[in-house]
Amino acid sequence: MLSRVANSIYWMNRYIERADNYARFISVNFNLALDLPPNVPEQWEPLLIATADSETFYEHYEVANRENVLYFMAFDTRNPNAILSCLLNARENARTIRESISKEMWEYVNQVYWRVKNDALEGKSWEIARYQDFLTNIISGSQLFYGIVDSTITRGEGWHFGRLGRLLERADKTTRFLDVKYFTLLPNVDAVGSPLDLLLWSAVLKSVSAYNMFRQQYNAVHPNKIVEFLLLDKLFPRSVMHCLRQAELSLYEISGTHITAGYSNLAEKTLSKLRSETEFMDMADIFDTGLHKYLDEFQTKNNEVGYAVFKTYFDLKPISNWAAPRSKILMQEQTQ
Repeated sequence: MLSRVANSIYWMNRYIERADNYARFISVNFNLALDLPPNVPEQWEPLLIATADSETFYEHYEVANRENVLYFMAFDTRNPNAILSCLLNARENARTIRESISKEMWEYVNQVYWRVKNDALEGKSWEIARYQDFLTNIISGSQLFYGIVDSTITRGEGWHFGRLGRLLERADKTTRFLDVKYFTLLPNVDAVGSPLDLLLWSAVLKSVSAYNMFRQQYNAVHPNKIVEFLLLDKLFPRSVMHCLRQAELSLYEISGTHITAGYSNLAEKTLSKLRSETEFMDMADIFDTGLHKYLDEFQTKNNEVGYAVFKTYFDLKPISNWAAPRSKILMQEQTQ
């Protein structure tokens, strides 16, 4: 497979997954705002901090209120991670490789982009209910896209590059969902462990569609168990551990190396190392490090995996002409 094609498939899937997760970020905050007691104000800034978009936001807005954050995260193309921006980039990647993907994939990505672009024209004046319907459609639409991919694409290199991109993006965003809880302020210290605190933790589960599966496995909503489920569970499809294991399998399928034979390139080495570290981590290790610090370090290491994939498969420049510094690529992982 051509490196250009593989790169476009990889990023098309990452952008679709990113749009899905941004819709989830906004949607769960909507639902939480409806459940909060009257004495607790809505909080929208934690979404910006957890997604690392706060600096860009404050370049264009003064106040992180509901209206500004909603428009910034959904439709503002000055935000490279906004839902509309992600769908635009996904469409452009799909357009350049139309001969390498299925007709149904291209038509669906194109259709979703134009629908959201038209919505952006009146998005600032929407009522809450209209926004909620929009976010639900984005989330459902991404699931439909993955269904189209799985039912129309041969399980070859292209499919594995797409799954690799989707799962690396999902692992990153699952840690950021947990980080939203860290940045959400409780009314006072006594609220820790209170029904309000558990309500916030339940919102984290719902944001990644994990609430029902979690309750089947655990009898009570407890913060430690929620963190363990979303980080270390090997069977839940949006947990960090599951994403890393499946992404690793796709990476080895691409190179043709048997996973038990050890790594054969930088990308496999970097991802296998991160998967191994996560697999042998336990909750005591995580809380000894500090949850926020652990999540922050994981996001950095996950970006290192993205950089290694780029160097291994997408960077075609001779070493003597290599001019893009490593820090620049890592920055792109944060904003693309």
